[in-house]
Amino acid sequence: MTSFDKREEGFERKFALDEEQKFKAEARRSKLLGLWVAEKLGLSGDAAAAYAKEVVISDLEEAGDADVIRKVTKDLTDKGITVSEQELRLKMGEFLAQAAIEIKAGK
Repeated sequence: MTSFDKREEGFERKFALDEEQKFKAEARRSKLLGLWVAEKLGLSGDAAAAYAKEVVISDLEEAGDADVIRKVTKDLTDKGITVSEQELRLKMGEFLAQAAIEIKAGK
């Protein structure tokens, strides 16, 4: 194996690791968002955890954040709770930063 091949293999491993960490951070972000929305919906305990899991699963429907925004907006609206898309996106950004820190810390 040449040094070029070794370097290429190293880049591929780093890319795979970065993508895995990104996926984990986004899943954790969706869980944190789900728990935050669950609180607004008046859910707690197992019901809140189940709702957070639904939010994580909803993020797998399509690329990007639109699927998550759509789900939580509908759920909040169905309960008569108004939260702007801007506030949801702000919370998602906060939770993504928190998730990334937690993952890097090995939590």
